[in-house]
Amino acid sequence: MTRSVPKYLVPVALLALACTLVSTYDPSPLQDFCVAINSSTSTGLNTLGISLARIDFASYGLNPPHTHPRGIEIIVVAEGTLYGGFVTSNTDNRLFAKVLNKGDVFVFPVGLIHFQLNMGKTNAVAFASLSSQSPRVITIANAVFGSNPLINPDVLTKAFQVDENVVNYLQKQFWSDNNN
Repeated sequence: MTRSVPKYLVPVALLALACTLVSTYDPSPLQDFCVAINSSTSTGLNTLGISLARIDFASYGLNPPHTHPRGIEIIVVAEGTLYGGFVTSNTDNRLFAKVLNKGDVFVFPVGLIHFQLNMGKTNAVAFASLSSQSPRVITIANAVFGSNPLINPDVLTKAFQVDENVVNYLQKQFWSDNNN
């Protein structure tokens, strides 16, 4: 005797699989909160599933193109004027950018390349909130031109359609740690 599978069972199984995959992206913390007490001069809360940062920009300073593979970033400009934007991926590589003044808010979607540039002669300050306690950051130039070992210049000359001297020059620049 054969039994037929109810028609509703397949969609329910697919939905359960999709929910499982989504929930494994950035798991919930194992505890409600954890007070950091490693130092007598600083305290904070961990395991809340968010990150916060203050970004101080020098005159015409740049937060270079980078991505956060595990978190959405929201910035609020506290002082100065910033030019911020992000580029869509796997579509038309469209730039969404805006000049941001004091009090303005801008959202950078998870995983998309984005940047901020101080547009003024004075310092600027922004506060960033990220939707993950471990959003990671990958600075594009550091990853591409500062890899260890270096990416073969033939790959980069073809990818960026530039002369090999340009690639060699960029690979010789000082590139800071990209693992923060």
